[in-house]
Amino acid sequence: MSIRGPRKGENYELSVDLNSEYRDKRKDAIKRVIASMTVGKDVSGLFPDVLKNMQTDDLEQKKLVYLYLMNYAKTQPELVILAVNTFVKDSDDPNPLVRALAIRTMGVLRAEKIIDYLCDPLQKCLRDENPYVRKTAALCVAKLYDLKPELVIDNGFLEQLHEMVADSNPMVVANTVAALTDIHIAATSNSNVSPTDPGIFNISASILNKLLIALNECSEWGRVAILNALSRYVASDEKESEHICERVVPQFQHVNGGVVLAAVKVIMIHMRHVHREDLIKQLVRKMAPPLVTLLSSPPEVQWVSLRNINLLLQKRPDILQNEMRVFFCKYNDPLYVKVEKLDIMVRLAGENNVDALLSELKEYASEVDVDFVRKSIKAIGNTAIKIDAAAERCVHVLLELIDTRVSYVVQEAVVVMKDIFRKYPSTYEGIIPTLCANLDELDEPEAKASLIWIIGEYASKIDNADELLGIFVDSFTEESYPVQLQTLTAVVKLFLKKPDSSQGIVQRVLQTATTDCDSPDVRDRAYIYWRLLSSDPGAAKAVVLAPRPPITIPRTTVAPALLEELLGEISTLASVYHKPSETFVGRGRVGADSLQRKGAESLDDRFSTQKALQTVAAGQQAENLLDFDDSPAVEGQPSGLAATEVLSHTPAAANLLAGTSTNPLDDLVSIFGNSGGAAAPAPAPGAPSHDLFGGLDFGGSGSVGSPVATQPAKSSQVASPTQQNPQDELLGLF
Repeated sequence: MSIRGPRKGENYELSVDLNSEYRDKRKDAIKRVIASMTVGKDVSGLFPDVLKNMQTDDLEQKKLVYLYLMNYAKTQPELVILAVNTFVKDSDDPNPLVRALAIRTMGVLRAEKIIDYLCDPLQKCLRDENPYVRKTAALCVAKLYDLKPELVIDNGFLEQLHEMVADSNPMVVANTVAALTDIHIAATSNSNVSPTDPGIFNISASILNKLLIALNECSEWGRVAILNALSRYVASDEKESEHICERVVPQFQHVNGGVVLAAVKVIMIHMRHVHREDLIKQLVRKMAPPLVTLLSSPPEVQWVSLRNINLLLQKRPDILQNEMRVFFCKYNDPLYVKVEKLDIMVRLAGENNVDALLSELKEYASEVDVDFVRKSIKAIGNTAIKIDAAAERCVHVLLELIDTRVSYVVQEAVVVMKDIFRKYPSTYEGIIPTLCANLDELDEPEAKASLIWIIGEYASKIDNADELLGIFVDSFTEESYPVQLQTLTAVVKLFLKKPDSSQGIVQRVLQTATTDCDSPDVRDRAYIYWRLLSSDPGAAKAVVLAPRPPITIPRTTVAPALLEELLGEISTLASVYHKPSETFVGRGRVGADSLQRKGAESLDDRFSTQKALQTVAAGQQAENLLDFDDSPAVEGQPSGLAATEVLSHTPAAANLLAGTSTNPLDDLVSIFGNSGGAAAPAPAPGAPSHDLFGGLDFGGSGSVGSPVATQPAKSSQVASPTQQNPQDELLGLF
């Protein structure tokens, strides 16, 4: 019986093949190693065996070995040093592809021990006779700067890069500009950077001319790099800005969307300094066709283009004013593309194209995608608000949609109609019965709140407004908080407009809101309304029924200053997110991380004062707790004397604290109620009522569950300033 030896693993077999005496077998083993590495298998243990196969004349095998080294250099930093001799030798190889491959791989290997050996080969490659090697070496300088900036500065690599901007080969110029730009970004990321820092890339007039010459001759990504550099250039006068715009305009015809957007960015930046109206109109007219062409791209590219177009239209709405039809949604567009198109269509809407837009939006409202249908109906409402002349047509379209009796369509239409009523008050009152007839269709909080607002706003013209609002009052505690708040306000509006027929419903809703509601916002608003109605009906009307300015759609969705910044970031993530890059890019010394730190530092001073006041207050409270003074305390003295004194300046509170209030509501809504003393005297018979409630009882002494707040009898003595507790003085600060 023979004993079988231990089973060998796959890595062992690969190791054997990598050390084979046959070249083809070694090359096949390297391919299998790369295949295993690609699918995620750990083949780092084969590092010494793969390293032995570096010295070969087979370019394909050399590329595979270099690929392996780039992947596992971090896990085997001690062994990477063994490859240095081969790298240095390859950097002197007669084949320029081998020289470029060697210098590129050395730049990618982020190992400290190999950096020092990179300088001499890099010096030679930057002056290489072959442009392919030079353009590769230029990017290697930027990678080296990221690892060790002082090494780049000490060896004069930055000076060599500035000389290479004048290179005869446009690809070398493009890569040099890309490297200098990366170094510039890294250098300026430090808040303490000096304007004379060697890493700062300042574009002079001579460099500008070289960039404009190379622009039309380099590859698409080289053009993007040069265009990004041109966007940073500050023109000396209007003529220079015009010259830059004229040289960049041909890039609009490029097939690559990245080049087109980069060219648009340069034009938008330098057009700020152009004052010739004919040239501005010419540039705007030439900008439209390439932007329209971007919409024939795949959906992902379309979305990026649409986000950038959205920004452009906020700055210059006339760019695509005659191109609205190209933004009509296709049946196979993803939702995220459709939503952006809807926004842009509303921006481009005008009196000359509103009929086509409404017809299109009406079709969208019959789609199967609920979210898209809602946004389409909202777009109809925005169109009505934006274009006064088209408001009536928009309302007719909305009424047709309501007639479909589709639940989510009806609910979104009600929400939109609320905004139209705010824009055009008392104009479309005739459709209110149609909206109220669909009350049973509403089950979403926003739709309910919108209809309640309409009923409250036009309560004087709706005969059964109290019945309609009574439906929501009956289910008040079961509704969402926004619906409760809107119901509360609408009932108060109803009472102020029809006090005789709505006393019962307003009493019921205030009683429920102050006793049975969990939301402090709803309770506080109910108390405020209760106090207003009981103390000063005129003030209540002035507050609740105050005329509101009509709503408008802002022309821009971002602040003007931010818009200018984002236009300078077109074709980047900032223009896609519509946010500054500092808010979402966290790169160590710059970005979201540093922004948060700055925000925290700015809040320190604000919080320090609050913390100090809290500490003082806590100390005063501790003194009060430990105060064993035998002198009797003033009976019934409220703890928040300063707050009481502030409240006592209002008429209702002053009457209440003085014990002369004639209104039962004063006692209910006041934290400092006077139930501990004698009951408030009733008004004399025949005396004129000074409030809208008259003698209506909202839950006085005989009401069950009324929110009566109790207070000890007010002391006849008021402490002098010298006798007040220091805590009272602290409270007075607030």
